[in-house]
Amino acid sequence: MRALLDLDECISAVEAAFRDHAEGRSLPSGVLGIHAGAGGFHVKAAGLVRERPYFAAKLNANFPDNPKRFGLPTIQGVVALCDAENGSLLALLDSIEITIQRTGAATAVAARYLARPDARVAVICGCGRQGRIQLRALQRVLPLRTAWAFDTDPDQAECFAREMSEDLHLDVRPAASLADVVRGCDVCVTCTPARQAFLMKEHVSPGTFVAGVGADNPEKQELDPHLMASAAVVVDVLDQCASMGDLHHALEAGVLTRHDVRAELADVITGRKPGRRSAEEITIFDSTGTALEDVAAAATVYEKAVAAGVGLTVDLGG
Repeated sequence: MRALLDLDECISAVEAAFRDHAEGRSLPSGVLGIHAGAGGFHVKAAGLVRERPYFAAKLNANFPDNPKRFGLPTIQGVVALCDAENGSLLALLDSIEITIQRTGAATAVAARYLARPDARVAVICGCGRQGRIQLRALQRVLPLRTAWAFDTDPDQAECFAREMSEDLHLDVRPAASLADVVRGCDVCVTCTPARQAFLMKEHVSPGTFVAGVGADNPEKQELDPHLMASAAVVVDVLDQCASMGDLHHALEAGVLTRHDVRAELADVITGRKPGRRSAEEITIFDSTGTALEDVAAAATVYEKAVAAGVGLTVDLGG
């Protein structure tokens, strides 16, 4: 999967999927979430209506304590890709790499439209695999010179800084305090399993682009509702963010309404609604992870696998 899904291709595929959605070339998306002990399962589904129409349904298990308790990944799952014209099952794909890369790709697309073009300093909050792809993706679209790594586990931040400095030839440093470094950053990405806001309004300087990535179910929260209310908020999918993203918590706190949301990312990409309006504006991308991203990434992998003759072919015709 990693060999077939190039990050630059994934960014292009995700941006094209949002554009298709804005222009009416998508099927309605859906989400189902089920709690289970120390984690949970979610199913996300969507389709893209192109020359060859595709539908994808992703079943993901998300158990944050897995690495420490069982030596297993936090996220495990499968993507079923279908022909949306006749319903045929085309492929079953492991979802780990798709989820990691498409999430980073969505942040990169949002940064193109919502970050200042001269953004040079970023901070990544959450130093796991998702934090790594977030920094890689940001470097593809912004002229970064310095990055800070913050994690509740200082050893994780140290490891992240060391590895990413070497891999990206970028000055990446561990941060002992998020509040101390974020004020001097142009970009802040939060990708944690937090259930209480930790990025507060007073932490963020004018002109910052914030991508809230971790709040992918109603219990998770990373961004202070008052920070949301003070910024220009762009969402991946409004209905989804209103029910499970950081927007959900701002709505419940009564500091924002759905009408206060500036746009969905798809409408910003197509120019129907504005993205960043000034260099001083704080912009926030509430990224709950739409299945549009999954179907775009899965279709890319499938087409490349077929062309290269990669994978196991199984006849399910009976």
